Amino acid sequence: MSEIQIQQVLAQMRALAQSGRVEGAAPAAATAQTPDAGAEFAATLRDAIRGVNQLQQESSNLQTRFELGDKTVSLPQIMVAMNKSSVAFEATMQVRNRLLAAYQEVMSMQV
Repeated sequence: MSEIQIQQVLAQMRALAQSGRVEGAAPAAATAQTPDAGAEFAATLRDAIRGVNQLQQESSNLQTRFELGDKTVSLPQIMVAMNKSSVAFEATMQVRNRLLAAYQEVMSMQV
């Protein structure tokens, strides 16, 4: 679930990067598209982060239930939940790193 959201975020980042690199585009047209695209990007990013948080909370909840002796929770369930949350967190960190690199690249451009 979170992998799909991360892919959507990356696709939006690529689309925004391409729209900014088009030569000869009118500044008014770019400004008109930016608020909608920015709001959509922010919402997608927020949803992706919330999804990662939810996976981490579920993993922690399963661990606690297992430690307290809940017979309905198995060790393989916990391991799968932990790995899902770990992969989702790592993917989120990669997206963050790419966003920071893109931001630094944009900030270093001469106007």
